[in-house]
Amino acid sequence: MKIYNTLTRRKEEFVPIDKNEIKIYVCGPTVYNYFHLGNARPFVVFDTLRKYLEYRGNKVNFVQNFTDVDDKIINKAREEGSNAGEVSEKYIEEYFKDAAALNVKKASVHPKVTETMNDIIAFVKDLIEKGYAYEVDGDVYYSTRKFKEYGKLSKQNIEDLESGARIEIGDKKQD
Repeated sequence: MKIYNTLTRRKEEFVPIDKNEIKIYVCGPTVYNYFHLGNARPFVVFDTLRKYLEYRGNKVNFVQNFTDVDDKIINKAREEGSNAGEVSEKYIEEYFKDAAALNVKKASVHPKVTETMNDIIAFVKDLIEKGYAYEVDGDVYYSTRKFKEYGKLSKQNIEDLESGARIEIGDKKQD
């Protein structure tokens, strides 16, 4: 089987790192609302890949997270007169209903951000200590210039990137 490699920009033969188990991580939804067609696309595509690999006799460990804490979730909770946990659980249930309707299997594991917060905090602290991130007024930002290969995957030179093209420019961010 050949898979497109974004880094080399060509199709390459898929060779598992571990011949006994293929590991796939797919970013899951931020659970503050029902998912839409644009959200469903990667769910269906990666589920199809997983099913094909399993059909070919491979053991697949498929991980898809739920972002269950986020400003959008907090805002939705205020709007609904509930709390973030209730909103998240409601839309996780709805995700599973809609995914099942699309014949998307559950992942091997669905970690939630709230269940892995200590690990996330430790990881971010480590990034800060190594100089790959910095804190300003309680927010943490990635130090793009510290990572020498930043832009390698997108084939973009950091000097050519336009500030504010994707998100509003803030006074706190270095880049």
